[in-house]
Amino acid sequence: MDLYLAIVVIMLVLAVAGLVVGVSNDAVNFLNSALGSKAAPRYVIMTVASVGIIVGAITSSGMMEVARSGVFHPQMFTFAEVMLLFLAVMFTNVILLDLFNTLGMPTSTTVSLVFGLLGAAVGICVFKLSSGSVVTMPDGDPASMADMINTGNAMAIIGGILISVAIAFVCGTVVMYITRLIFSFRYQKKLRTVGALWCGIALTAISYFAVFKGLKGTSVIPAHAMAWMEHHTLAMLAAMVAGWSLLMSLLSLLKINILRLTVLAGTFSLALAFAGNDLVNFIGVFVAGVDAYDVAKTTGDSSMLMGSLNDPVVANMLILFLSGLVMVVTLWFSKKARAVSDTEINLARQDVGVERFGSTSISRAIVRSALNVNRNYEKYTPDRIQRFVASRFVPVLNRKDKAPFDLIRATVNLTVASILISSATSLQLPLSTTYVTFMVAMGSSLSDRAWGRESAVYRITGVLTVIAGWFFTALVAFTIAFVVAAALVWGGTIALVVLTVLCAYLLFESTVLHNRKLKKDAAKEAEMKALSDEGSIVDRCIREVTDTMSKVTTIYNQTLIGLFNEDRKLLKQMVRESEALYQAAHERKHEVLPTLLELQENYVETGHYYVQIVDYLDEVAKALVHITRPSFDHINNNHEGFRVDQLEDLKRVNEQVSTIYTKINEMLRTNRFEQLDEILRLRDELFDTLAAAIKSQIKRVKAKASTTRSSILYLTIINETKTMVLQSRNLLKSQKYFLSKS
Repeated sequence: MDLYLAIVVIMLVLAVAGLVVGVSNDAVNFLNSALGSKAAPRYVIMTVASVGIIVGAITSSGMMEVARSGVFHPQMFTFAEVMLLFLAVMFTNVILLDLFNTLGMPTSTTVSLVFGLLGAAVGICVFKLSSGSVVTMPDGDPASMADMINTGNAMAIIGGILISVAIAFVCGTVVMYITRLIFSFRYQKKLRTVGALWCGIALTAISYFAVFKGLKGTSVIPAHAMAWMEHHTLAMLAAMVAGWSLLMSLLSLLKINILRLTVLAGTFSLALAFAGNDLVNFIGVFVAGVDAYDVAKTTGDSSMLMGSLNDPVVANMLILFLSGLVMVVTLWFSKKARAVSDTEINLARQDVGVERFGSTSISRAIVRSALNVNRNYEKYTPDRIQRFVASRFVPVLNRKDKAPFDLIRATVNLTVASILISSATSLQLPLSTTYVTFMVAMGSSLSDRAWGRESAVYRITGVLTVIAGWFFTALVAFTIAFVVAAALVWGGTIALVVLTVLCAYLLFESTVLHNRKLKKDAAKEAEMKALSDEGSIVDRCIREVTDTMSKVTTIYNQTLIGLFNEDRKLLKQMVRESEALYQAAHERKHEVLPTLLELQENYVETGHYYVQIVDYLDEVAKALVHITRPSFDHINNNHEGFRVDQLEDLKRVNEQVSTIYTKINEMLRTNRFEQLDEILRLRDELFDTLAAAIKSQIKRVKAKASTTRSSILYLTIINETKTMVLQSRNLLKSQKYFLSKS
């Protein structure tokens, strides 16, 4: 039994890791409405959620059966098979969830668990059927895979997921639309009247959710009290609406923001239900493994069947409390949790310019279809109604809190999600809290007109990407668990050691990768903050142009040196730096409008010069990328280097370019542009040199004295150098006019 004790220890470590990566992913479910609306300072929101997690963990509602017998029939498996099955599931869950956290993508821990169990169980079944060690059914026939796998539950979960995604999105859209028609974006005056009733309804839904989803089946509420509430649901709900509405009205008279209280209450409720019901996704397999080990160690028989796992679970309060504690610590300190939250908040935020997803043909087609529907709406709807509806959806500009969305939408997200999850629970329908909360948030943001024509395509792509990731989770969880279970069964101890080491390595690598990305983002954010904090928009422009042109000079010079010496490592570094420079220049183009809004009134006339400067910077960086990337590819693919005469031509070009950029950088640093005509003269001389170089290369091509690839690279460098210098001189002129008019 020593081997199985080692497996239990490994499962314990994986359970802790599962709690960490699971909370990092699922924190998005209960934090984003409060964080996105800035209902309170972050530490207050986190404290409320932490209390909800602890309460939910220690009152966990007995969902542990899902891991023990919800997907497979344990009486058909031996102790040895069950332990390997559980271990395969835990390996799969930890790696898969950590991967999604590193990518900043929300996914469902429920789906990961269920399909991991299903995949591992199928893997063990294949081994049993192929080896002939199949359990006999009561009628004497050997058990088939259908007898060993609980396929009914698995299919019910899949169906529940598909239905919940559509229903959550539609409900979020409809409720948000009606709510915004009632309140508009200027809702402060209605909080004492309609607002109190709305908060009363929201708190009733949230309270019902907390009781029936978070506390049902626990020792907190006695069974007879729960039964009474279930038989008098309508009366209880009516009383709760009246009571909460009256309380909210009184608090509103005391000038307390009742929307903030409602959002915080919803955050507590979702956190409580998350910990109480989703805890099985993180420690359920470990607890089942410990129970199986306790049963088997008394007999020492690893071949005994595990029908005892069908018995009700007796919760260990210490394990539940410690699990809740780990979840709270993770919630406060996990950087990956913030990355997952940022994805959903950015997809739902009211303003544009933060899209991290691209455009796809599907998203474009959806937007075009929506525009066609809108044209029909405008064609057949009276103008008076259109004007009224439009007036309710005019957002408040320049809000002081700079929140991605307002408190009204946050309450809609929490209320609709609570109602849907509570309804599904009362009907005993399986669903994922991640899917429901995410799709409600997306539906409400769509209805709130956050998805304007400027951002709709990219946000739809983001939503489709997340949804595809959910189904990808199911497929990958099943596949990996199947493979890992098969490897453990056939590979034995060797496979156990290899997989343990591999799991640890993958977790370490993903953490290093994520920390590297965080450092890069933090450095970029610090740089942008420094630019915005130091001086006016004019000072920022000077600094940006000066820094960019200095980097261009260095990268161009180092690229040609790397090409001359066929230094692959140097060229690879220059490609990275040039692409980063181009990315920064490209992002700066998207920030032109917010920057122009910052210009003071006396700078408005010079705004078009700033637009030109940004465009020229983008063109210079693009030309530089078109030099560095082909140069690296040429050397990286071991193509023949340049001839001596080609190198001599490029060295002359490099010397002239260096001279030009030395003067350009000096003028930019000093803001003195007396030598602008000298730059024009040097540019013309360079162009003559470039023309002569092209003629020389044509002669070499005709004489077949140069390879095709080296000729193409040579001409590319010449042409892109010409573009780069030309745009640099244009940038210098625009900078001069911008500063002179500012």
